[in-house]
Amino acid sequence: MAQIEEANIETYKHLVSERALSGETMLLNMGPQHPSTHGVLRLLLELDGETIITCIPDIGYLHTGVEKNMEAKTYQKAEVMSDRLDYMNPIGNNLSYVMAVEKLVDLDVPPRAQALRVILTELQRLNSHLVWIGTASLDLAAQSMFLYSFREREDILDIFELVSGQRMMTTYFRPGGVWRDVPVEFEQAVRAFVHMLYKRVDEYEGLLTKNPLFIDRMAGIGKLSLADALSYGVTGPILRASGSDWDLRKKRPYMGYEQYDFSVPTHNAGDCYARFLVRVQEMREALKIIEQALNKLPLGPVHSNNRKFVPPPRAEIGVSMEALIHHFKLWTEGFPAPKASIYSAVESPRGELGVYLEGDGGPKPYRVHWRTPSFENLGALPLMTKGFLVADLIAIIGSLDIVLGDIDR
Repeated sequence: MAQIEEANIETYKHLVSERALSGETMLLNMGPQHPSTHGVLRLLLELDGETIITCIPDIGYLHTGVEKNMEAKTYQKAEVMSDRLDYMNPIGNNLSYVMAVEKLVDLDVPPRAQALRVILTELQRLNSHLVWIGTASLDLAAQSMFLYSFREREDILDIFELVSGQRMMTTYFRPGGVWRDVPVEFEQAVRAFVHMLYKRVDEYEGLLTKNPLFIDRMAGIGKLSLADALSYGVTGPILRASGSDWDLRKKRPYMGYEQYDFSVPTHNAGDCYARFLVRVQEMREALKIIEQALNKLPLGPVHSNNRKFVPPPRAEIGVSMEALIHHFKLWTEGFPAPKASIYSAVESPRGELGVYLEGDGGPKPYRVHWRTPSFENLGALPLMTKGFLVADLIAIIGSLDIVLGDIDR
């Protein structure tokens, strides 16, 4: 038996086989390490040669207490912390949170703000999938794919910077709408990017989809049946790669997604290769949604007129003492929310991302709890790895597309 701490043996002995405790199989620590986007993860492996008998995820190395810290802030000021959860989906995190606040206080969102939210959220989905396809390919030694995908990602980050001043942690969405309207060059920049990425996705598939080495490393590896995926609470591309068409944008539309014509890609194989195919097809569907949103982007305000929850326009602050006082009080004292609880969820690049929000009548949330897809998806890892080789574990973890900031909180 490999030398591991006595405490670990006591903690996990009910999860490993008797062969491990007697020394017939090997217990091996994989991590904790920081393989870039996956985050700080430790796996306890029980191996028979190179075959995985048991794989036990050990999380908590990135715990930051975000939920309790959000409860110590007003509803507006708590939003900035949501950016730091799934750091491949900051805009999607913002959307889930502001939707929860809007639902709690019954706050409207103008049509133009809804359309802008859809465009930027789908750009964030593309950003996440580009990082995934690049890093997952790099895990399998396909270095060129990593360079190409990050080249395209830079264009998305430039668009985020154009509208918000920040490349990643934008906090651009606000309760009742968005921070401010987009600049005049926004539409041209997004259209140019969409036109370019359609061709680049074709190039990605040309490099990988029929590549015999890539198929050998992915096809038939890390299989997860639909029944097991549902029993483990798996969502997102992993669930859709096992045969379900569950997508909150279709099943429980929000932000006007019912207006857009798009498909929900599915496959039945439930393996790493199917997850790759689903995400590539999702990139094309995201581009279709962005095009439609741009074509029907309405004119009008980008935030609610409800001054109880939304700051006055900046132009009013310089000429109206009442507007200045209102702005000051809103950002220093916050606004009260009713004594009630709600749950609001969106379809993130990794699956169902939900916020449980409870108010107590004051300006700070009484309870904030996140339902994050990476946490549920990682729970299926022991089932997906059993009987495969250690080398396959790299492909399986990559296919999950977990983010540890999304898990530990």
